[in-house]
Amino acid sequence: MKVFALRAGILCSLAWGSCVLAQEVPGCGDLHNAYGPFDYRDPVNKRDNLPIVETFHFTPDVESLRHGSSGTVLGDLRYTLRAFPNHHRALKSIARYALAGGQFPIDDSIPSAECYFDRAIAFRPDDAAVRVIYANYLFKTGGREEARKQYEEALRLAPESVEINYVAGLFFVDIGDLERARKLAKMAYDNGYPLPGLRKKLVAAEAAGKSAQKK
Repeated sequence: MKVFALRAGILCSLAWGSCVLAQEVPGCGDLHNAYGPFDYRDPVNKRDNLPIVETFHFTPDVESLRHGSSGTVLGDLRYTLRAFPNHHRALKSIARYALAGGQFPIDDSIPSAECYFDRAIAFRPDDAAVRVIYANYLFKTGGREEARKQYEEALRLAPESVEINYVAGLFFVDIGDLERARKLAKMAYDNGYPLPGLRKKLVAAEAAGKSAQKK
């Protein structure tokens, strides 16, 4: 994770009636944007600003990486994530783009998928969903310890989220920390999480562990 530097100054946008600190994310460009940046979680932004961006730039074809809307897929994802740096679905798409071998221009101010996550975290450090999406991406790229840090931060930010406890539990099973996974599973299932996947993975992992001990 990069160390984020705050550039002095406050930018106020009359269009959406709030002020945001201007932030420059080292190696990943400036968060200031001609349109936005807007918080993806804010219901007012979702009502007033999100439809404009999604209608022209984050179409179903862009989200699924089939083809661009106003230009290339990457160009439309870039526009979406500059306007809404913590747009959860667009972050999932940029992660899939990178994992599929998609290229980022080296002369771009946002030259990697990691940069989009760094920008989202710099913009809204308290957005637990961003941490989970980033953790999943890091794990798939082999960054197990970095993924663990992001899951732990997501759990710190939203300890009562049954979905985050569930998803983090799946991760901890995958890395072999069954004790941690059991605790997360208990929290998720005690609070009504409906999917049985974590329970099944735990049972299978525990059975595999017992089998290995007998050999």
